[in-house]
Amino acid sequence: MELQDEVTINAPLTEVYDALNDPDVLQACIPGCEELVKHDDGTMEAKVVLKVGPVKARFSGNVTLDTSGAPEAFSLSGQGNGGTAGHAKGGADVRLEAVAPDQTRLTYDARAEIGGKLAQLGSRLIQSTAKKLAGKFFTSFATQFAPSEG
Repeated sequence: MELQDEVTINAPLTEVYDALNDPDVLQACIPGCEELVKHDDGTMEAKVVLKVGPVKARFSGNVTLDTSGAPEAFSLSGQGNGGTAGHAKGGADVRLEAVAPDQTRLTYDARAEIGGKLAQLGSRLIQSTAKKLAGKFFTSFATQFAPSEG
């Protein structure tokens, strides 16, 4: 399964990059994320509860960041296990481009493989759920940069 999209965020590139590496920001934006811990070696450990069709599962997994092209580009790869619900592994390439002093275009190219009960649900359901979850993440992420009222 592959997903590609882009979103424009109203913040400078360096702020967007920093937020993408902030476990507190990510935990607040990842749908169903219960815990996200960043380790010194560039990995993050996550616990996420997801519901895909009739299957609800708690996934535990690790994500490794490759920041060699930072801040304009980086990639991540990871894998998670949801017990009897199945497992998933995948990665994403993320590109950041300053389109104005206070505006950044984030483009991502993600791929994932799933197995277990989740894989039996059918690719259409998995694809639509993945797209919906990605949309929720980026909508929530973009609101992190909205000016606060008051």
